[in-house]
Amino acid sequence: MQSTILKIVLVSLSLTGCAMTVASEPASVASTSKGKTLVDAHGMTLYTFDKDNAGKSACNGPCATNWPPLAASNAAPSGDWTVVARDDGNKQFAYKGRPLYTFAKDTAPGDIKGDGFLNNAWHIAQP
Repeated sequence: MQSTILKIVLVSLSLTGCAMTVASEPASVASTSKGKTLVDAHGMTLYTFDKDNAGKSACNGPCATNWPPLAASNAAPSGDWTVVARDDGNKQFAYKGRPLYTFAKDTAPGDIKGDGFLNNAWHIAQP
């Protein structure tokens, strides 16, 4: 009996470990009025910022309050997805080297209120 329970526990732990190592993409693609757009797990539009340099976010402090970074706590780079170290020590996802953000004024999936914001410095992220 103990041997059977031990086997079940080991198989369960083994499967759990496998599930945790499988990388999933941090965003998906949805359709908006401007075409195909990258969205987060909640369906919220993702944006890029012209002032960012490849692999470096220029949006910190109050900017990051209005434009929350797409968090990448314990993530690893995979394919077109990379992880950017932020000035505050947190990590965020980047797609093809461009850090990604949501916009605080987008209130529902499909909103694209941030596109063109700040003299056209913000753009919807497209695949």
